[in-house]
Amino acid sequence: MGLDFTKIAAPSTADTVINPRDLFAVLPGKQQKYRYLRDVQSEVLDQWFQARSKIDHRLKMNTGGGKTVVGLLILKSCLNEKKGPAVYVAPTPYLVSQVVQEAQALGLAVETEPRSIAVSRGSAILVTNIHVLLNGKSKFGVGGQGPQIPIGSLILDDVHACLATAEQQFTLDLEATSPVYDELFELFRSDLESQSTSKVLEIEQHERNRLMLVPFWAWLDKVQQVETIIHEHREHDNIKFCWPLIREHLRFCRCVFGGGHVEISPKCLPVDVIPSFAQAERRIFMSATFADDSVLITDFNANPENIATAIAPATASDIGDRLVLVPQELNPEVTAEQIKLYASRLAKTCNVVVIVPSNYRAEFWSDVAAETLTAENLENGVAKLNAGHVGLVVLVNKYDGIDLPYDACRLLVLDGLPAARRAIDQIEQGSLLYGTPLAVGKSIQQIEQGMGRGVRASDDYCVVLLMGATLTSQLFTNHGIDRFTPATRAQFDLSEQVGNQVRGKSIEEIGGAIDYCLTRNPEWVRAAKSALVHITYATASTDIEIAVARRRAFNSAEIDDYNTSINLIQERVNSVHNLMLKGWLMAELAEYTHVVDKAEAQQILMSAVKLNRQLIRPLVGVDYQRIEPVVGEQASASISYLRGEFERPNDLIVAVNATVDDLAFRPNSHKRFERALKDAARMIGCQSQLPEAEYGAGPDVLWAVGALRYLVIECKNEATSSKINKKDCNQLAGSINWFGMEYDQTCTAIPIMVHPSSTFEDAATPAPGTRVITAEKLSKFRESITQYCVAVSRLPGFGKSAEVAKLLSTYQLLPDLFISSFTVSPKPSRK
Repeated sequence: MGLDFTKIAAPSTADTVINPRDLFAVLPGKQQKYRYLRDVQSEVLDQWFQARSKIDHRLKMNTGGGKTVVGLLILKSCLNEKKGPAVYVAPTPYLVSQVVQEAQALGLAVETEPRSIAVSRGSAILVTNIHVLLNGKSKFGVGGQGPQIPIGSLILDDVHACLATAEQQFTLDLEATSPVYDELFELFRSDLESQSTSKVLEIEQHERNRLMLVPFWAWLDKVQQVETIIHEHREHDNIKFCWPLIREHLRFCRCVFGGGHVEISPKCLPVDVIPSFAQAERRIFMSATFADDSVLITDFNANPENIATAIAPATASDIGDRLVLVPQELNPEVTAEQIKLYASRLAKTCNVVVIVPSNYRAEFWSDVAAETLTAENLENGVAKLNAGHVGLVVLVNKYDGIDLPYDACRLLVLDGLPAARRAIDQIEQGSLLYGTPLAVGKSIQQIEQGMGRGVRASDDYCVVLLMGATLTSQLFTNHGIDRFTPATRAQFDLSEQVGNQVRGKSIEEIGGAIDYCLTRNPEWVRAAKSALVHITYATASTDIEIAVARRRAFNSAEIDDYNTSINLIQERVNSVHNLMLKGWLMAELAEYTHVVDKAEAQQILMSAVKLNRQLIRPLVGVDYQRIEPVVGEQASASISYLRGEFERPNDLIVAVNATVDDLAFRPNSHKRFERALKDAARMIGCQSQLPEAEYGAGPDVLWAVGALRYLVIECKNEATSSKINKKDCNQLAGSINWFGMEYDQTCTAIPIMVHPSSTFEDAATPAPGTRVITAEKLSKFRESITQYCVAVSRLPGFGKSAEVAKLLSTYQLLPDLFISSFTVSPKPSRK
């Protein structure tokens, strides 16, 4: 029988060309809208093609720049070069569907099933989400199984959203109802009690937002017992998808108890446990924002040399038009209620999206929200916004992974900083690293990701309002604004010039400036475009030295080369100048040292705690350092502190707004409350400490107010009961006893309880002289310290001693006036 060779087609050019630009030109099935590549796409594809021999690549393109098309063309090029299978990873199933639609419009074959024959043969690109790739039952293979589904080339799109999910996947989070919880708690109870007996009582009662980190020496010495306990329950639903990812890496995990949960997570993600990911020949990490490159190294083990320079277009000017305003910085008298009212009025004619960090904050917007979106209804809610006018929509803690282009969002409000999801992140960002470059960089990264939700193309536009005193403070202190990417920084600088023309004005007048963007005023459009003309991407990696050292130390420890781990961290310790950060790194140094020299590890930790009082305390404890007494006049001390902390008067206003915002009765806020009360003391010229947090004993807050008088303060700002219970009363009495042991008879202590009520239950006997800061009195103190700081900010150089002393008296901030004005005597219970 003869063969008809006219029925045998030669390979399609689209399946042989490897230059992605040429490949795009010969794609036979692409839709009409893909007539040509944009300049920014061509530039990026050329750069990648020239550097494609590297394993890891960091690719930066503005939102709306055609990043998805670029990623798909890169993967098709890899397939044509026999570097398959090719996998495109998106953060969520919703974004997977968008990538699939884009690929189909390009005429590229894609599949969503990892075991597809077309994927394994290299005739189709696999599009999947990060959950499918990284989990303890991954189809791609876990640990000793080897790569069940090999990966030749891999794209991680919206990589920071993928990172957040990856961290969750490698974190074992068990509720107190789990039998594992009780066994682990009993195993480490004595170790936790050595840090703080009062905190252990709170952990036992499952009080929310009370967290305790297991000391590293206890964890390392008992890790085999931990493994035995978890192994017995390894097939439980809440264990089986995480346990295979971390079981071989327990030595390098942190364990946190709190809020009715126990959480176990590794210091760096051991991604080698997914061999297909670790052994991929090409890995491309794509994002619109790379303000923090370090997480690619610590979490994904990216090669630092490979990602040192990002692939990016020559210009960053293709970003959409954004007017970014901070109303409460422009006018500190603008309230959250006024911003809400303005946003609700605007929502009658256009879509307004408000991103909040928690369900608690979502309640503030509930009276004006058309919809409130959480993980359960997010996809449906976003679809409605894209389909037409909805009004004001609230998103709960969703700062990444969604697209709200064009009319889907014309006003975007970020109300508050993103909430840390994991317990270890809450500990590190909220206390261990608070205010350090690492913590600020992470916060700014999340803020910028949130800001990017409302502009998804170069011809799109959106107004962004940033609100919430804590968020505002993060921007204007610790050089937060400087950490924006160049294009965002340029838009912010232009917006500040606009804002300066309405500084001190009402929200309605600020709204007049907003209208210039929303109505597409030609002069505004011209200024907005001009601000971006010469903006380029920052392609060089920044602030990655610590991440590189930590990752390499982690990798060395995995092969039992602890001496290398020690040397790597020690080099970073020697080079760091920020004291809190240095102390935190020294604690990690102590952890690696413990394996080879337990005594030396404790000495290192002792030195670390002297630099960062929030760290766990060594076995021998840390000697309490008495609070420095107030020397000289309170007014002079206040002036000295303000001059040392704040360069500009407006910096003080931003800071005091953040402080009073944290001085509130609300859930999950005690750490912020205590820190705010400490900062408030400094602002008014008193000295302050957090003895319980910094030394493991004593009151929550201690004020030195002069003349050897001290305020011993227990903070119960999360309480909701109508009476002060016996336990809280005894805690204050215990703190008074502690004071008597640490301070001599010349010193006087006034016991103060912060609680919504001044009524003690029958079984509670308050210490003699006890005073209570109630909700009403706290509100008055917030108002008073704000007015004081505003008044001082108007004085040249924050004033002279006589002027400030008068203001302290006027606003009842001198010691005796403070006691009489902002505290009340306790009331007996009325049966």
